[in-house]
Amino acid sequence: MAEIKRRERDAVLQSLQAGLVPRMGLHLIQVGRKDEVSAMLNDLERIEQGGAAFRIVMGRFGSGKSFFLNLVRTLALQKRMVVVQADISMERRIHASGGQARALFSELMKNLATKSKPDGGALRNLCEGWISGLQNLVKSAGGNDDEVKRRIFEDLRELQDCVGGFEFAEVLSKYYEGHAAGNDTLQGAALRWLRGEYTTKTDARAELGVRRIIDDDNFYDSLKLVAAFCVKAGYAGLLVNLDEMVVLSHRLPSSRARQTNYEALLTMLNDCLQGTVKNLGFLLAGTDEFLEDKRRGLYSYEALRSRLAENRFAGQGVKDFSGPVLRLQNLSPEDLFVLLRNIRHVHAFGDEAKHIVPDDALVAVLKKASETLGADYYKTPRDIVRSFVGLLSVLEQNPGRDWRSFLGDGFLTKSDKPASAEEEVAKGVPPPKDTEDDLETLKL
Repeated sequence: MAEIKRRERDAVLQSLQAGLVPRMGLHLIQVGRKDEVSAMLNDLERIEQGGAAFRIVMGRFGSGKSFFLNLVRTLALQKRMVVVQADISMERRIHASGGQARALFSELMKNLATKSKPDGGALRNLCEGWISGLQNLVKSAGGNDDEVKRRIFEDLRELQDCVGGFEFAEVLSKYYEGHAAGNDTLQGAALRWLRGEYTTKTDARAELGVRRIIDDDNFYDSLKLVAAFCVKAGYAGLLVNLDEMVVLSHRLPSSRARQTNYEALLTMLNDCLQGTVKNLGFLLAGTDEFLEDKRRGLYSYEALRSRLAENRFAGQGVKDFSGPVLRLQNLSPEDLFVLLRNIRHVHAFGDEAKHIVPDDALVAVLKKASETLGADYYKTPRDIVRSFVGLLSVLEQNPGRDWRSFLGDGFLTKSDKPASAEEEVAKGVPPPKDTEDDLETLKL
């Protein structure tokens, strides 16, 4: 294996020790999930060919859902797709009336990534690349700036038939106008509009001359516009990754708010299954409670429950990945051993001669995890990985210490304070009591 660069090595180890998913170097530590990855590759191929995909990735807290989302994100970028990613929270939801859906759209656009800019913030590059291509075509044929603007509207004619499509084309025209004149203010205003950062139509009209903004009412329509524009810009499609979906089911205090979010999800699911949207995919991650809780989860909404019902012939060794729900299988002890071995290899910069602990240490760590966590130890690789990376870090800074001396009772510890909504649900923290929105939003 080739030498691992320090930047990639440190990014992987620091993320794992903090309980986070690395944004780079995933291929260095990936184990298992072969069937699940194959299913997602089929989905990505469908999106490339003009279709759509909708997947809900299920698994308990710490089972690797966020890791899987980032892995699929990497695969999508390699297939020249555009990827947007965000965590659902109380301030960022799919449907709302107080700006939360617009906030989710803004977060997605802020994290927009392409193969050449995989860390996010690629919206400007996306616009620049498309506009530069059109500019070269027109001006090489002797055209001027006015003809470039006219070509922009012609190229986006299909988008103008969609909700908000005319304003979308108009804003891109304004972006080119600012680009041609060297007007950074106008370009910045256009990007603000595309990111959904305008809160009032008055401001957008004053700065860009458009009468519509991206807001709570057109969140999904705006995503479809972005997907269509990505194809126009030469990409294969748009993949939307949403994590922490359990917030919708177990942290929204209003049953009405949950229902409206579930209705929005139903619309997305129906469109994807029926093929009415093109080059667009959704990948959602949530715990079992998010799906199966019959009082607060997706199964509480009958239309979703019937569409998400799993194949009754699957189970007991029979796999089926054709439905929308993708359950992450538990990693086997052998998978966990390979995972720890990969992490050790990353820590050593890819040099086997620099491995800081022998294979016996890996076996001992897994045995200790089994004793501490019982039969659930292979279901929560996050805790094992954090402890193992911490062990490697200590041994690196204290040469000469025996790794065995650190495998005491405190080796594998779990924080008592939940770090996320998923962990709150996993630890049994009760959800907020149901309330209705009418009195909550009353203004005098």
